[in-house]
Amino acid sequence: MDTLHQKYEALLSALRGYGSAAVAFSGGVDSALLLHAARQALGERAVAVTARIRSMPERECEEARAFCRERGIEPELIEIDELAVPGFRGNPPDRCYICKRAIFGSICALARARGLRAVVEGSNLDDAGDYRPGMRALRELGVGSPLREAGLSKAEIRALSKEFGLPAWNKPSTACLSSRFVYGETITEEKLRRVERAEQYLHDQGFTQLRVRVHGSLARIELLPEEFPKLFAPSVREQAQQALKSLGFTYVALDLAGFRSGSMNEALALRKPAAPEAR
Repeated sequence: MDTLHQKYEALLSALRGYGSAAVAFSGGVDSALLLHAARQALGERAVAVTARIRSMPERECEEARAFCRERGIEPELIEIDELAVPGFRGNPPDRCYICKRAIFGSICALARARGLRAVVEGSNLDDAGDYRPGMRALRELGVGSPLREAGLSKAEIRALSKEFGLPAWNKPSTACLSSRFVYGETITEEKLRRVERAEQYLHDQGFTQLRVRVHGSLARIELLPEEFPKLFAPSVREQAQQALKSLGFTYVALDLAGFRSGSMNEALALRKPAAPEAR
């Protein structure tokens, strides 16, 4: 725990060094701890900025608003239609780069207009373990990632968040809804809302960490393996199948490998002999 607190002190020191900062805040566990630390280090010179995008579920937007409201923070809200950004709808393997470049380009512009010296975001030490082309956009724009630079892992961020009483400490990992589609499948507003409603249905049934991945008309459900038995109950399974079919899916399947972040990237690994980008 001493080492953990030393890392947190290093985080605070790094944030103080910025002097002022726009904090990209989504309401997830990582950005919640970053915003908490930034306000502790910089006070009102740390400005929360939430990007409202079409790929962000409404429940995530509300949780981000509630977090700020409970702490008396007035967040800056920027609206971005990523579907209108050239190249995004086609869902290429670097889709995340296209989106991050648009989002953080707007946050950087806001920071300049407000006279803020830096823009920071909540990537952590574990985020180096997957294909994340969006990281390139952050480097190009000079966006800081102080949690990662302080050497904080996801587990350590959760431990600190629990200690500080942050409501997001045990929140399941989230990702934008566009990550649910197989690369090359066109992303539309209708498809995003279909996935949002499908995942919300499963959340409402008590499932925790989950994804509904889309392969054309097939919905591939990823759950924690320990939650498989609950879905296998005949009434739950039948109702889930009917609910997702009513949303427009022809087939509904359970992925036996269970939940894992970035599972759509597994197809990229099969196509290429090496990872497409060092992270």
